[in-house]
Amino acid sequence: MLYWLLYLQLFHFFPPFRIFRYLTFRTAFASLTALFTALIVGPLVINRLREFQIGQYIREEGPKAHQKKAGTPTMGGLLIAISIVVPTLLWADLSNRFVWLAVFATCAFAAIGFADDYLKVVHRRNLGLTGRAKLGYQIGASTLIAVALILMQNRGLYSTKLMVPFLKQFRPDLVIERMEHDPHLWPIAFLPFVIFVVLVIVGSSNAVNLTDGLDGLAIGCTVIAAGALTVLTYVSGHATFAAYLELERMPQIGELAIFCGAMVGAAIGFLWYNAHPAEVFMGDVGSLALGGAIGTVAVLIKQELLLPFIGGIFVIEALSVILQVGSYKLRKKRIFKMAPLHHHFELLGWSESKIIVRFWIASLIFALFALTTLKLR
Repeated sequence: MLYWLLYLQLFHFFPPFRIFRYLTFRTAFASLTALFTALIVGPLVINRLREFQIGQYIREEGPKAHQKKAGTPTMGGLLIAISIVVPTLLWADLSNRFVWLAVFATCAFAAIGFADDYLKVVHRRNLGLTGRAKLGYQIGASTLIAVALILMQNRGLYSTKLMVPFLKQFRPDLVIERMEHDPHLWPIAFLPFVIFVVLVIVGSSNAVNLTDGLDGLAIGCTVIAAGALTVLTYVSGHATFAAYLELERMPQIGELAIFCGAMVGAAIGFLWYNAHPAEVFMGDVGSLALGGAIGTVAVLIKQELLLPFIGGIFVIEALSVILQVGSYKLRKKRIFKMAPLHHHFELLGWSESKIIVRFWIASLIFALFALTTLKLR
């Protein structure tokens, strides 16, 4: 909105407004806008949540130390969603389709999380949407994103070919070419691509959701992952950097750096209130929205296979749950004292703050490794 007003409309009357054309400037200001939005609006949201008695319900089988957190305001993810979407709409070029897809993903997954959190509050227990219903809504939202990308691919704005880390010449296409031009077989031709996009976005959303179990853990890892995505998005849309790093340059992708910058600012602002001991929890409305946004951006900038490194802690937390459930069903034995993994370390006697900081450090190492692979290709 500000880009349209200050640059496209008023630049000719006031030349200094040309600064609003620069992506780096708008990304920085989107991040600052998101940060101050979260900091200023945060107390209002927290107080309103307290007024409505929207508190967290703690499951009894978890670590006993968590029982004292019962009643802490939840659904703080509404603050995160607002702090991402509003600065993005203010500073981004709203004619860019990729920006709208990222905003749609954030809002759609936030809505799913909101429904889940709302039902928990209504039932006054840690039980919201059924697992099947939640997964169904997530698959539906992800499928819509995949279909939009297929339509954009037909216009030459997007590529369904994968970028494989370390193998710059290997670019497998997720579309079955021999069926692509047959109207009757067209849905089948794009089915592998749709399935892949759904797996990436839904997996990312649920991975962040599983990580959100300690004060500041998920949101701190989000700051790091979103920061890495900001860099990747910017270089993918920059002609010189994309050529130097031998990336597939997609000019319109660069505008997503503003969205990622807003995500960084919003996450830092929320961390101010979510740091241990937390004044507010993000709830599913926040974790699902952040995970959906991260997964969607990774798909848009063609870094899906780099996502396990960008969000390394999220992946490890999700794998710990998968391994725990699989081991118990197959062998009737548990691998960890409790899953997700952060609870395992709690039961080993690690303090909550130590787990959080060490997981942040590990997340930073993963993100830095992800960025180094750009040139290692």
